[in-house]
Amino acid sequence: MSRILKNTEENIFRVLMFISTTFILTILAIIIYSIFEKGIEFISWDMLTQTPKGGYYYGKEGGILNAITGSLLLAGSATLLALVIGLPFALFLNVFLIRRKKLVAFIRFLLDMIWGIPSIVYGAFGFTLMIFLGIKTSLLAGIIVVTLFILPIMIRSIDEILRTVPIGLMEASYSLGSNRSETAFRVFVRQAFSGVITAFLLSFGRAIGDAASVLFTAGYTDNLPSSLTEPVATLPLSIFFQLSSPVPEVQGRAYASAMVLTFIILLASLFSRGIGKRYHKTKINF
Repeated sequence: MSRILKNTEENIFRVLMFISTTFILTILAIIIYSIFEKGIEFISWDMLTQTPKGGYYYGKEGGILNAITGSLLLAGSATLLALVIGLPFALFLNVFLIRRKKLVAFIRFLLDMIWGIPSIVYGAFGFTLMIFLGIKTSLLAGIIVVTLFILPIMIRSIDEILRTVPIGLMEASYSLGSNRSETAFRVFVRQAFSGVITAFLLSFGRAIGDAASVLFTAGYTDNLPSSLTEPVATLPLSIFFQLSSPVPEVQGRAYASAMVLTFIILLASLFSRGIGKRYHKTKINF
């Protein structure tokens, strides 16, 4: 009787998981299909290689090169800065504070709570800080705010990977005379290298696709970024402005821009999977 109940329970949950997975994949397929179906006819080489010309948002010539370049610069710089800050922080939690479990659990709780803050709040905070410091909308302001936005994601993603490193590796490292810093950077990082790359690309995908955090901080311009102190265009805002246009052709370009953004995020995802498979069996050499 108990075996029948267990089998019935297993079958119920299997069906529920199948329904949930099918539902999620169906919604994803509908979103991607609607974007490609509406934008494929408007995408062109000129659109990808030119900046907006006069009257671009009224159907004139030009493209979104400024937004593509700006998004890559902003998201790439912010993600790199978040990695520089987040990796040592995650190593500190897992190596230096490994025995202070209550403190580490509290820090993780705070990071999870900060992770859940909407990106528009980061944008509003950055805008308030810019007013206080007298900073104008610029690439630098956007990088700072996006870094703050993705930093909890970076730290917690790396932290979860580092938690899977066997404790025996740490003990073996100490027994060979290594200190904590050497253990952290020469053992833990190498063992969890694929996970660190995955965390980097996950954060990059979140950074390049967010519009709210850069709406008030990075600004927008039709020109290519030339310095950190000038406004910069991004793909999410380019999509927003094009969809706001009353011209049907410009609205179609918005979906084409969404295709480009989706393709970039897809490449980042595929690259992270490739790196993960390649370095999954990384060996540790002391």
